[in-house]
Amino acid sequence: MDLRLNPTTMPATVRPPALQRPGGAPPAESASAGFSGALKTALHTVSAAQNQATRLQREVQMENPTVSLEETMVAIQKAQIGFQATLHVRNRMVQAYTDIMNMQV
Repeated sequence: MDLRLNPTTMPATVRPPALQRPGGAPPAESASAGFSGALKTALHTVSAAQNQATRLQREVQMENPTVSLEETMVAIQKAQIGFQATLHVRNRMVQAYTDIMNMQV
């Protein structure tokens, strides 16, 4: 399964911050923190989505009239999709690491 997400189609709450400055020049530390920074941001975003879904679920269970069931179900689905995407990325990274370690030099 090929998982490719175009940053322009992702919602702003899930989209990682741009890796370029407004002037178009890449940041000085982009070579060292580009991938790891994007991965860290994505993991924090997925965690925040899961926390939001849990909070909304708790509010619905406590019969809070300001929280709708539809809003809660959408938040739960967003958190689940984000977690599944993160799991796929992790599995691909583990597979790539295994492939590199099995290479003969």
